Amino acid sequence: MLLMAKAKQTVKKRRNLVNEADSEYFLKILFYLVIGSFWLRITNSSGTQIPIPIGFIAGVALAMHERLRIDRKLEYAVLLMAMFIGFWLPIGITITH
Repeated sequence: MLLMAKAKQTVKKRRNLVNEADSEYFLKILFYLVIGSFWLRITNSSGTQIPIPIGFIAGVALAMHERLRIDRKLEYAVLLMAMFIGFWLPIGITITH
């Protein structure tokens, strides 16, 4: 008598998907847009300026540790767009010494 190997049954894990309201989704995108646009600009007495994207760094840290993620790629794209917009606008902190 031949014994046939039993086919392994794959068990799909169901993730607990949290349905977000549209207003919560919009608020998160707006939050990342505002946070990502902040820059720290350090200006020397000679006039040279060192821009540091502190908002982008803080936004990436928040996106990595967020519990209710929308889509991490989308969050990074919004942060990157806000970083470039914030570079040209006078948004952030300027330190002159």
